[in-house]
Amino acid sequence: MAAPKGNTYWTRRRKHGRDPIYSDPEDLWNDCVEYFEWVEENPLKEEKVFHTNGKVTRAEVPKMRAMSISALCLWIGIDDSTWYEYAKKEDFSDVTTRAERVIYSQKFEGAAAEFLNANIIARDLGLKDKQETEHSGQVTNTIKVSYVEAEQEDNETPEG
Repeated sequence: MAAPKGNTYWTRRRKHGRDPIYSDPEDLWNDCVEYFEWVEENPLKEEKVFHTNGKVTRAEVPKMRAMSISALCLWIGIDDSTWYEYAKKEDFSDVTTRAERVIYSQKFEGAAAEFLNANIIARDLGLKDKQETEHSGQVTNTIKVSYVEAEQEDNETPEG
């Protein structure tokens, strides 16, 4: 059964919506640090097969795990959109900016050291090579050529 039209039941509510998960920026930062530490302590594992002296051996090799805002949000139990809402709040913006810089630096340095796939990380970080394109969409490389006339001795004739 629906509420009667023109009712004012909503005015009787004590509050609207649920309480935010974080009321203190320091609590948010502490949870971010827990995520950063977990990523470092829990690398991905790749199984490698080695063949030595006629014997096949398998070994797990640790691989760097790339951090992300989405994974951080899963870790702390909020939605990505909630993260960006915290970022808009004056008292939380320093924490969210610092956490985003940690994630950016970890990805950039991991890709630069070839621990992470540079192409994937470059796309994720918004990095790209800039090249001039024609209206046709084809990439063109412009080469500037300048000619310098060489001094010729009197007895030499220029070739034409």
